[in-house]
Amino acid sequence: MDASKLRAWLWRRQGLDGSLSGKPAAEALQRAGWARCVGGAAPYLTLFARTGQSREATDAAVARLEIHELPSARGCTYVLPARDFALGLKLAQGFDSESKVAEKLGVTAREMDKLCGAIIKALEKGPLDPEELRGSVGGAVRNLGAEGQKKGLTTTMPVALGKLQTSGEIRRVPVNGRLDQQRYRYALWRPNPLRDFKLSTEEAYVSLARLFYAWIGLASLAEFQWFSALGAKAAKAAVAPLQLEPIAPGDERLMTPEDRADLETFKAPADAQYALVGGLDSIVLLRRNHRDLLDPKDLEREAFVDKGTKPLGGLADLPNHAILDRGRIIGLWEYDTATESIVWMSFVKKSKPLDEAVARTEEYVRTQLGDARSYSLDSPRSRAARIKALSCQRSAVS
Repeated sequence: MDASKLRAWLWRRQGLDGSLSGKPAAEALQRAGWARCVGGAAPYLTLFARTGQSREATDAAVARLEIHELPSARGCTYVLPARDFALGLKLAQGFDSESKVAEKLGVTAREMDKLCGAIIKALEKGPLDPEELRGSVGGAVRNLGAEGQKKGLTTTMPVALGKLQTSGEIRRVPVNGRLDQQRYRYALWRPNPLRDFKLSTEEAYVSLARLFYAWIGLASLAEFQWFSALGAKAAKAAVAPLQLEPIAPGDERLMTPEDRADLETFKAPADAQYALVGGLDSIVLLRRNHRDLLDPKDLEREAFVDKGTKPLGGLADLPNHAILDRGRIIGLWEYDTATESIVWMSFVKKSKPLDEAVARTEEYVRTQLGDARSYSLDSPRSRAARIKALSCQRSAVS
């Protein structure tokens, strides 16, 4: 299989070819996959790259519960379309690490049930932030002392909030309505999205496998295992109903027969199609494999990581946001808040369409987001070295 054709097919599959332009946020997430949310700009960049919609339109979709941030696959937070709320919550229920820590610290099920009940009662009056909740539940919440602090759990409140979220009883509401700033209030979720959900855990994983391969088109079993956090046996059971087959004899990457037929007849666009995406965009994150999106000659390109450089193809994750052309990573970028501009470099010759694509995203970030953090702790100061490295690399290839 020609690598450039395959990358372009994935590009179209992910809705980065313009086919999602002007579409609602929920439709884009149904097509491209759940958007990873770690307090950064990733969900906004995901939707802007595909639909071109404003931040305000995305926030309005959140307010209308057409999309929502909630724990789901691997217990991690993603922004999901309403269609998948119940499935996401069901998947998150097996990853409650804080409850296990609390048990080791002597927190009983009875104590936790009492606190959960107190939280629900307090929220009947309306949404509350964590401090307001602590004041409302009184003695039902307990400080876990020095031992708890060592284990990253100072009180029983986070445990109860986590349990109530994955059970669909409550949901987090961004204080200012934005997905890139981790300040929340909690509200009762009525009706509970899990109320009519009938799938068993095993059936839920089959549903996840079906969605995963619909989003990304092809992936190895190991890549699905990473995304789902399932063991080898459980992952095989989850994908079995899909009747997947290798893309080629001896190749670990799998796809459905229908997708294989579509890929065989697909013709890659002749003209460049550029998009700037976040480093956690689903085209990269679903398989956690950016190497397949690199041209072979770019695998050994040096990228700045921490205090030095390493080959781009040897990294587990992208060190920066990415610029793509028909599925191929052709450049890297960051946002510099000091100059209110995108600092970027490309592996290909500069062109007017490429400059225009950068300018569009730069205007979006500057006027609507204010920054393009990769995650909550990605501050302008912590990003300074990466920006300087990109600037030097750009100068070297100009």
